[in-house]
Amino acid sequence: MNDLLVSYYGDDFTGSTDVMEALASRGVETALFLGLPKLELLARFKHCRAIGIAGTSRSETPAWMKLHLVPAFDWLRSLGAAICHYKVCSTFDSSPGIGNIGKAIEIGGKIFGQAIVPVIVGAPQLKRYTAFGNLFAAYQGRVFRIDHHPVMSRHPVTPMDEADLGVHLSKQTALPVLLADLVAITAEDADQRIDALASSPEGILLLDVDSEATQAAAGRQLLRVAGQSGSFVAGSSGVEYALLDAWRRAGVIGESGAEFPDIGPVDRLAVVSGSVSPTTERQIRTAVENGFEAIALDPLALVSENGEGAVEAAVQAGIRKLKEGKSVILYTALGPSADRGADIDRLPGARHRLGSSLGTILRRLIEAEGLSRAVVAGGDTSSHALRQLKIDALTMLLPLPQTPGSPLCLAHGDYPPTNGLQIALKGGQVGTDGYFAQIRDGRKN
Repeated sequence: MNDLLVSYYGDDFTGSTDVMEALASRGVETALFLGLPKLELLARFKHCRAIGIAGTSRSETPAWMKLHLVPAFDWLRSLGAAICHYKVCSTFDSSPGIGNIGKAIEIGGKIFGQAIVPVIVGAPQLKRYTAFGNLFAAYQGRVFRIDHHPVMSRHPVTPMDEADLGVHLSKQTALPVLLADLVAITAEDADQRIDALASSPEGILLLDVDSEATQAAAGRQLLRVAGQSGSFVAGSSGVEYALLDAWRRAGVIGESGAEFPDIGPVDRLAVVSGSVSPTTERQIRTAVENGFEAIALDPLALVSENGEGAVEAAVQAGIRKLKEGKSVILYTALGPSADRGADIDRLPGARHRLGSSLGTILRRLIEAEGLSRAVVAGGDTSSHALRQLKIDALTMLLPLPQTPGSPLCLAHGDYPPTNGLQIALKGGQVGTDGYFAQIRDGRKN
């Protein structure tokens, strides 16, 4: 794959499709694998200029990372892409014990033999901004510093209580954080300033992005630093958005993006949701107003010793409504007030089992009713649920330009019921209130 622009590892499945959407929308064909692919599977996508692996490290421990990220990064390095990206959520939620971004950067730096690892988090397309090292994110039309954000400051697993990303990372790694702030990357002598930072013996080089102009400047610097220090970088899909601008200016990709026509509606859609976000709560309530049938599930029952019985009951409830011609949403919480996270966390491994149970329910509904389109809501949920669908790879089917980050994808695999499945993976805080109806109707806007 000599023409490969970028390879990447996504720390959860929704974030992985977020990168694919950014790239494919600009004409960079992308294949996203759900594990390290065999050669014959990889060969099916040899025309692609971007290759990704959808992972689960956002919800894993540093010990897990040491065991699983090393072979993943080794494989990605073997592809020889100009850039290799460790993709994290644009809200940067992580902790020393779960989803440790600093540890992942340490592992990647060693695999790629790099002393300096560039990081971009800001992505104006997603309404995420970094200014002088601090992260800001929009919610309901307002921009909040991330430690004041109504959703992310209260994340059930990794609440963001620190907006200064240097301080946040200092709790996860001993690597120093070197800040290329808004002044540095827009200065007349920006190259010299960035080179001085990148000449440090080791460190994480954080590049501020708060606008299209600073994104363009950061993209140019990212290519420069990667050319000098090595191809491994980290950050949100802001990395791709910055690179796309730099590639376009350099003539590596064309000026116009790819065309993705609306694909039209399906008569029935199945959704499983493990999200406790108020955004998803509004989306579920809006979907009910638009003809969906909502089915509440007890998350503790799904992860209990009798979990198989709870899964079976959920499947039968879903089938009954689907046979009535209804689209269904099976959910474990309706907003933060219904969060059972504290009880779930008392059971070792329960969060992973919950995602897997929801995936099993969705697969059973697809098998029983021959569904052609489905949605999984919740970042952590998606990572573990999708593995139950017996899918090997995803490609882009329908981007959502008005709410990027949760596109409709096409599934590829050897299992007939899910080969060719149209599936969307939606992070908890992503999408408009009418998101589920939008996916059912197969329209970009």
